[in-house]
Amino acid sequence: MSTFRTLDDLGDVSGKVALVRVDLNLPMRDGDVTDATRIRAAAPTIRDLTEKGAKVLLLAHFGRPKGERSSTMSLSMVVGAVEKVIGKEVMFVPEIAGDVVKQAVGILRPGDVAILENSRFWKGEEKNDPEFARAIAANGDFYVNDAFSAAHRAHATTEGLARLLPAYAGRSMQAELEALDKALGNPEKPVAAIVGGAKVSSKLDVLKHLVSQVDHLIIGGGMANTFLAAKGVDVGKSLCEHDLTDTANEILETADKAGCTVHLPYDVVVAKEFASNPASLRTCNVHEVAADEMILDVGPAAVEALGDVLKTCRTLVWNGPMGAFETEPFDAATVALARIAAALSKEGTLISVAGGGDTVAALNHAGVAEDFSYISTAGGAFLEWMEGKELPGVAALAK
Repeated sequence: MSTFRTLDDLGDVSGKVALVRVDLNLPMRDGDVTDATRIRAAAPTIRDLTEKGAKVLLLAHFGRPKGERSSTMSLSMVVGAVEKVIGKEVMFVPEIAGDVVKQAVGILRPGDVAILENSRFWKGEEKNDPEFARAIAANGDFYVNDAFSAAHRAHATTEGLARLLPAYAGRSMQAELEALDKALGNPEKPVAAIVGGAKVSSKLDVLKHLVSQVDHLIIGGGMANTFLAAKGVDVGKSLCEHDLTDTANEILETADKAGCTVHLPYDVVVAKEFASNPASLRTCNVHEVAADEMILDVGPAAVEALGDVLKTCRTLVWNGPMGAFETEPFDAATVALARIAAALSKEGTLISVAGGGDTVAALNHAGVAEDFSYISTAGGAFLEWMEGKELPGVAALAK
């Protein structure tokens, strides 16, 4: 039983106006959209509403115009890309509230779609100004939030509108919340979390929260070096936050008390210079790293052991790569572990949820993104969810 209303809870909405918050913050090159993933994510919600005869007004932000109009950040530039994905004509409205929008609603027929201008052209959006939210709400009958990626922001179009109109989660938001609930809300145990990436400092809150939530915490990437250094390992020239070794030790102690096993690499791939296939490349025990060497990936013996850990688990949450995966051969551990997790997910023994930009790129690079149970495209919102924080845009949808 979900704690938020979904599109399945809608009554007859024929001719009614749906204000739908989507994520159209799309990558562009020379005025063209280069990746339509986020439009495809919103398409099922748009289709559902148009088939029910609603007039659909799409709300979104684009870039950081800081409350000023900017021709290079107008959502008029994404209309063509949206039309291509949803297969129907889309009207562009150069305002977000007021008479211009009201007139557009009058022109639209049931089942039609329009995109309103970039919500961040108005200062009231990021301030979550109630007056601004009321002005937008005046032209709608109900509100749908389908932008999980913006749910960690309490803005007028992500949170304010949900307090003024009947509010529902769109299909992509619903899928995201259901997947996240399976991963950390009410997961099947044992649960493993893989946290990688360069710095401990950017994921301190995640690590502190996870040790009380999961049975196995697997630490990779540059942040593993900080934990190794905290345990007295000489990490040579490796990327390492030596000023955070006390914090790392505190996290290890908390994990110990909570019965969470922390897995750090015991063999590593090192080199004297960071380059593709360097001559100085070698694999060694963590205690054998030379003063002039850098740890750039987790070694094969550790990966095999971590694969065995995953085989004992029922749920996996993954954020961050195991090594410097953008440069071969330092992608080996990430790819190997991703393939093990994907195979277990495919067999149905593991529920795997991954999120964050680098993570999605790494899983695509490993060719296994399709086999994970769920991949979140949200960056900041996914991290804040992993930190155990309440997301304002989600909280506002609660029944």
